[in-house]
Amino acid sequence: MVNRREFMAAGALAGAALAASCIACRRTSYGFLKDNDAATLAAICDQLIPGDDFPSASQAGVLHYIDLQLMGPYRRHKKAYADGLKQVNAMSLRRFNVDLARASAQQQFEIVSAIEKDNKPFFELVRAHTMQGYYGSPRHGGNRDAVSWRMLGLDEPPLRGRAQYDLTAGAKR
Repeated sequence: MVNRREFMAAGALAGAALAASCIACRRTSYGFLKDNDAATLAAICDQLIPGDDFPSASQAGVLHYIDLQLMGPYRRHKKAYADGLKQVNAMSLRRFNVDLARASAQQQFEIVSAIEKDNKPFFELVRAHTMQGYYGSPRHGGNRDAVSWRMLGLDEPPLRGRAQYDLTAGAKR
């Protein structure tokens, strides 16, 4: 006969095992993007905004921005991303026998250029979201540490409700 304490302990172990298996099944740190899709998207975004003295798009958090938006206001674009990223990898496999994320920079450029020509709506969507994530406010998940604003020599803009700047300078009294 199992007593109540043994039963509770067995239940707790089973629950922990189930939770661990669910986390292992997911294998991603994103809400919508799968790891393979995230790697493909990073390659596309980094072709649009490559790294130099400043971080590339993926290094500046653009993937995080896009993923957050796909889980919220841009959820209507989930199918476009899923289908588009699948198409991009299929094209890369056909041409170079490798996923886009593992292709050389020149091969990635060729694929992204082909997507711009052959699948303009998907390309424009990714380009718009990449620019928003790179140059937009860090509070939306991209532009990590305001890198693009620093790159452009801009101060961080004042936030509503915060007295970050003296807005009275030059005002008539």
